[in-house]
Amino acid sequence: GKKADYLLRYRPHLPIAVIEAKADYKQAADGLQQAMAYAEILGLKFAYASNGREIIEHDYTTGKQAILKQFPAPDNLWSRLQIAEGITSEKDVEDLLLPFHQEIGGKRPRYYQEIAINRTVQAVIKGQMRILITMATGTGKTFVAFQIVWKLWKSRRKTHILYLADRNVLVDQAKDRTFSPCGDAIWKIQGSAKKSREIYFAIYQAIVDDERRPGLYKEYPRDFFDLIIVDECHRGSAKDESKWREILEYFEPATQIGMTATPLREGNVDTYRYFSNPIFTYSLAQGVEDGFLAPYRVHRVILNVDA
Repeated sequence: GKKADYLLRYRPHLPIAVIEAKADYKQAADGLQQAMAYAEILGLKFAYASNGREIIEHDYTTGKQAILKQFPAPDNLWSRLQIAEGITSEKDVEDLLLPFHQEIGGKRPRYYQEIAINRTVQAVIKGQMRILITMATGTGKTFVAFQIVWKLWKSRRKTHILYLADRNVLVDQAKDRTFSPCGDAIWKIQGSAKKSREIYFAIYQAIVDDERRPGLYKEYPRDFFDLIIVDECHRGSAKDESKWREILEYFEPATQIGMTATPLREGNVDTYRYFSNPIFTYSLAQGVEDGFLAPYRVHRVILNVDA
């Protein structure tokens, strides 16, 4: 695995720059390409290389490089990043800097999870209404979804949230484990349309209309939810012909975040058309290379009865 020499954080959950350190008998410039490679992996806008005597900066917000006498102060970097990203209002800055929840078994987000969370929260703050995150199975999509919800809920930017999936096991594990810090704010929709909570969980089949009953989702006003998380969204929620799509279109005013482990291919093109291109992708190959997923081999087996 790769390891940066120094990672500078403006807040514990918000990395802002990376430094590649070289021995004093080498040129500072010798480490710049490596620093830039780390910055690109980590989604950072500032990369530095230094041999202790000379400092070289690459600023991705301007595309310029410069030789510096000293490192910029934290607030200087943060100010430059704010301007580049267009996040200048006091409320927007406060919400973006709200810390992650850190008490789920003492679990800290991995580097790619930090990127996914921060990038998504930033997109919501900037008013993006349809967001797609593509992350390989086993890389923690539910954990990322919880941290996104936590930040937006705690900042009161989003106060009525719906977590949708197509299987009870996905919904129940998220509700009872990952989202448990949300306490009494949580409710699973089944049988009746309770409206006194703030974070709701549901499977499509329990709220969509069928031949036996009208859709339970229609008992909620169209603008009741201001954030919808769609887990495994490639399974049908965004297909043009799907009845599940009716739910998303009914709650059209809500910010909708789709999460999938499936890269773009012919069978899920509707998902990518509905949510647009992913704002963050973490592939199976990257997970294996980073050491978070086990490498595997596929063995083709013919059973006796088939033979």
